[in-house]
Amino acid sequence: MVSPLKTPEGAPVDLGLIEGFYGRPWTWEERAETIGFLARHGYGFYWYAPKADAFLRRRWREPWPAETAAAVKGLAARCAANGVRFGVGLSPFEIYRAFDDAAKADLASKLAELDAVGVWDLAILFDDMRGDLPDLAASQIEIVHWAAEHSHARRILFCPTYYSDDPVLDRAFGNRPEGYLEALGVGLDPAIEVFWTGEEVCSRAYGRASLARVAEALRRPPVIWDNYPVNDGPVMGQSLHLRAVTGRPAAMASVTRAHAVNPASQTVLSRIPALSLARSYRLGEAYDYGAAFDSAALEVLGADLAAQLRANLSQFQDTGLDRLGAETKAKLRERYAAFDHPGAREVVAWLDGAWQISRAEIEAS
Repeated sequence: MVSPLKTPEGAPVDLGLIEGFYGRPWTWEERAETIGFLARHGYGFYWYAPKADAFLRRRWREPWPAETAAAVKGLAARCAANGVRFGVGLSPFEIYRAFDDAAKADLASKLAELDAVGVWDLAILFDDMRGDLPDLAASQIEIVHWAAEHSHARRILFCPTYYSDDPVLDRAFGNRPEGYLEALGVGLDPAIEVFWTGEEVCSRAYGRASLARVAEALRRPPVIWDNYPVNDGPVMGQSLHLRAVTGRPAAMASVTRAHAVNPASQTVLSRIPALSLARSYRLGEAYDYGAAFDSAALEVLGADLAAQLRANLSQFQDTGLDRLGAETKAKLRERYAAFDHPGAREVVAWLDGAWQISRAEIEAS
């Protein structure tokens, strides 16, 4: 089993990964390798929810192709072998517009499919959907409770449509209903856990006061859906998010239920900030993000590649792909192509634009 992660004060930390980004998903081999790697550093769960899996989103009413179902079942087994809880994020697209008998029958079939592959943790996700609808909270509560009653999952989680204070959600999906979080807090079974990304969709920091306010509204500590180091989309895809985490103090553990990291598109490079987050929880006030990067990069990449990445850190994370210029990109590409390491190959692929995704592709997911 995974060694329990604790803060310096001894508070337990439920830390894991949620693969919830847009664009090209990880391969099954990459997922399995990452599960094993992060389990050694205190990551206790892995939740499969890539936006590219249409059978969990727009085509959720259809069963997975047989090969996908077999691969998911194999991933669940890999998690079990590493002492990691396996979960799936299901986004039944706008089912709350008509939760009728047909919808219930389709949802029951999907839940049975998830039970069959070995899902321990079930997340019902209503993010990135229209929300300015009458009785939104009540409709979503009914669906989540129904799913909980018809699933064998041991843990049920729920992502609200308005999962952050960020006004960008209101601009994209309509103005949030007044008292939405409070209505969820009153109506949801206390055993159901609720996701929250923070004061922003991609929060730069988490404050104890802000999290306590959300916990009071929800009547339960939130599960943090941490959108760092995720780098999907036409804007964030311009950067490699490599720096060690900041603004994620160990004190978060006392006002949250769990902490789920949404990783970057680059599997190996994601492990650097992921390791730094575990270090931040373990060290508390003694955490040094510069030293955390050096330690994690050394473990993930080896000494030579880690030193090279540190030298180019600002270019990759701050300057951005399109602003590097053709000559600089060519030189960087040559430099990293000389390394025989999957992390270096991810840098080269990013320089080549391998993960670029348009707004139209995101909206169609």
